[in-house]
Amino acid sequence: MDIPLLSLHDGNKIPLDDGNTDFDASLVKVTKTAIQKGFYHLDCSEMYGTEEEIGFAIKEANVPRDKLFITNKVAQGIRNLVASPEELADNTSRYLIHIPFFAKSEADFQRAWKSMEEMKRTGKVKSIGVSNYQRSDIEATLDGATVLPVINQIEYHPYLQRANQYIPWMRQKGIQVASFKGLTPAFRCPEGPLQEPLTRIAKAHNTTQAVVLLSWLIQNDVVAVTTTTRTERLDEYAQALNTKLTQEELHDISDVGSTYHFRTSWPDRFGKDDRS
Repeated sequence: MDIPLLSLHDGNKIPLDDGNTDFDASLVKVTKTAIQKGFYHLDCSEMYGTEEEIGFAIKEANVPRDKLFITNKVAQGIRNLVASPEELADNTSRYLIHIPFFAKSEADFQRAWKSMEEMKRTGKVKSIGVSNYQRSDIEATLDGATVLPVINQIEYHPYLQRANQYIPWMRQKGIQVASFKGLTPAFRCPEGPLQEPLTRIAKAHNTTQAVVLLSWLIQNDVVAVTTTTRTERLDEYAQALNTKLTQEELHDISDVGSTYHFRTSWPDRFGKDDRS
């Protein structure tokens, strides 16, 4: 499976689709299957508590390390950054600060980022970035930074396209965008206004709404992070690589999606119609 790559400003490249899996007893089996099917970008986190299983699946899959791109994220350990568990540490390609809520001041952001820069400098990880950061969080982080974040992994989908030109601003800084909860219009908010356009577009391409949404992300140069516990879904998601939406279809999804607002992650931290 030939997954397109997105260039990062530090010279590394990241697959635009990933094989992240949900968190149950069959995690090792599903992850191993995902790798063997060609999903070489795996998204992990300290918060998920799955690092040992992912590391074991990587070994079981018997795929050359240089084909894999492993994203790992730190949250609870942010004040005392250490390497990931041994099962995953040697495989980490990109390390992210998972959430910004630890910071009580701009200095907190800067101290945490200096630790991330040290991890990159010593070769523990290839690339460093952030997740769930707002513009003010990134601005505080950049003050005094010697290495820029390569990416910000955020909730991003047609119902949360981020206001105030946030995506273009990040890209101007050389920061790429990754999306989680990208399938929200199909699965978490099926009553929204995209139901008709997604159904129509999926029918035109003989595919599913999930594939259409993944294609919308990929064709907009956003890394699509998906989750599943079902191996059959991996084959479905892979269809997004060969599903090319027309410009009209891309604009239709964006335009209709922008008329509606739905946030799944930490909604209590944002106003009812805060689309930042």
